[in-house]
Amino acid sequence: MGIIFKTLNYLKTLKMKKILLLLFFFTAFIPSQLHAQETSKKAIIVYGSDDCHHCIDTKAYLKKNNIEFVFFDIDKNAVALKEMLAKLKNAGISTSNLGIPVIDKQGIIFTNNGVFEEFLKKLN
Repeated sequence: MGIIFKTLNYLKTLKMKKILLLLFFFTAFIPSQLHAQETSKKAIIVYGSDDCHHCIDTKAYLKKNNIEFVFFDIDKNAVALKEMLAKLKNAGISTSNLGIPVIDKQGIIFTNNGVFEEFLKKLN
């Protein structure tokens, strides 16, 4: 009988650990992804780096032209990096020679892969 009770207690502990792990996952990762999805409906999402001069210029252009945007630094935000890579994959854009910033303009994904001034015109 003692073995049965120990086994039942172990199973209860295992279930609790799984439940706690799921709760942690949902509270840690889902809100930031939902936030990005919510903002994509009303603003341009810019994935880039604070150290990238094209990213800095892109943010300055958007501010100057009063275009609403949200910036995610992919060097500091692993969730945003994964989200960006998934969007690129879904859009059929190769990541082998990727230039940043990467833009999500209401579901249309594009990158800075040519003349920078042409890239900026796409933001309007």
